[in-house]
Amino acid sequence: MTLEILYFAWLRERIGLPRETVQTNAATVADLVAELCAREERYALAFSDLSALRVAVDQDLTEFDAPLAGAREVAFFPPMTGG
Repeated sequence: MTLEILYFAWLRERIGLPRETVQTNAATVADLVAELCAREERYALAFSDLSALRVAVDQDLTEFDAPLAGAREVAFFPPMTGG
């Protein structure tokens, strides 16, 4: 499947991209993260602490064990804080 991956805040800085299109066979978000980490060290560093990240699939906030079947977009970002 083809997914549009969006990176926000410090994740964008560590990976060096705001977005990319990837071909994947990942069944879950966690599988996608594992595939990305295996690509290059910059991904492994960016995803080294999943507790510091949130994820949305097709703009719905979800967990890393969420299925990707039928998804078109996955966004990764740090937790948001109010002020």
